[in-house]
Amino acid sequence: MFESKKAILLDMNGTFMFGEDRFGSDEDYSEYYRGIGGELEKSSINRLIAKVYAYLDLRYPDQRYRDNFPSVKEAISAVADRSLSDSEVDRIIRTFSFHEHGHIPQQYVETLLALAGRFTLAAVIDIWAPKERWLRTFSDRGIDSLFKAISFSSDHGVVKPSPKPFKRIVKALGCSEQDCLVIGDSVRRDLGGASAAGVDCVLVGGVHDSRAVASYPNLLAFKDDCC
Repeated sequence: MFESKKAILLDMNGTFMFGEDRFGSDEDYSEYYRGIGGELEKSSINRLIAKVYAYLDLRYPDQRYRDNFPSVKEAISAVADRSLSDSEVDRIIRTFSFHEHGHIPQQYVETLLALAGRFTLAAVIDIWAPKERWLRTFSDRGIDSLFKAISFSSDHGVVKPSPKPFKRIVKALGCSEQDCLVIGDSVRRDLGGASAAGVDCVLVGGVHDSRAVASYPNLLAFKDDCC
């Protein structure tokens, strides 16, 4: 089915990274925050991070913010009820990043390595915090060199299902849309954005839609089918 495809544009969360977005009501953000020198009281930092997350979560599916999604720093400024120093804002962003970040299981590292032997790999990734923590993880897991191009939404404020990041990556790879395949776990964000950009999409994670060219339970199963 995929013999004609030269490049894969991968989603990240729910596709090869898991356990992300730890923003539940029982999260204690102060634990990490205190460890990096934060000085706000436990109740204050927990309330502030929760408000930042709610501010962004409300806007994420709203098409009015699709091409101008606010940064975590902008969200902090919008919801904070007191003036904060630049160093304090940085610690809050780092704390948010820690809780937004997930982990990449070893079997998915191996799957990415196998896919890179068959396709050119790129990624179209929605994250709200700055990308540095994710780049360190990619380096630590030995997969950073596998991606020929990456779009992080926090770099430019454009979130899926906007077609813009998909088109940007296709152009960066020097491929045609027909040469590329998007793989992701979201019908709205990944399939919607890929379709708007004129790129075929495979769904993983147990979701299905008639517009997808195929569906697999996970990325591992896709790899087994095509490599």
